[in-house]
Amino acid sequence: MTEPPPTALAPLVRRLTAPLGVLAGVLAAFGYVGAVDPREPGHYPVCPLLRLTGLYCPGCGGLRGAHALAHGDLAAALRDNALAVGCYAAFAVCWAVWCVRGRFPAPRLWHAGALGVVALVFTIVRNFPFGGLLVP
Repeated sequence: MTEPPPTALAPLVRRLTAPLGVLAGVLAAFGYVGAVDPREPGHYPVCPLLRLTGLYCPGCGGLRGAHALAHGDLAAALRDNALAVGCYAAFAVCWAVWCVRGRFPAPRLWHAGALGVVALVFTIVRNFPFGGLLVP
């Protein structure tokens, strides 16, 4: 038996298998967070940093922001955690590049440093009285 000749669609399907699998996982996660409200106690664990120190970490409000985003409320999502919404948007752009180019954009060392600095500044500002707009 001989194999049928490859079609032009086969490389495209192979190239999009991983990105579409990741998209399915992200949609499942957002679907779960959209269905199970993080504002109701008992569904998700409490942030350990917030519980122990009373300080907001860079992720505090991220689930509430994802819930609001899943319901189409961008303003509430930005109020809950603007950094998380920015990261969701950056991931969406990287995912689109991955689909077009066939590979996920390679992270550079300065990307990690820049994200670390932004997260640190975000965390510091949201824990001071003048950072009230960033408090979830």
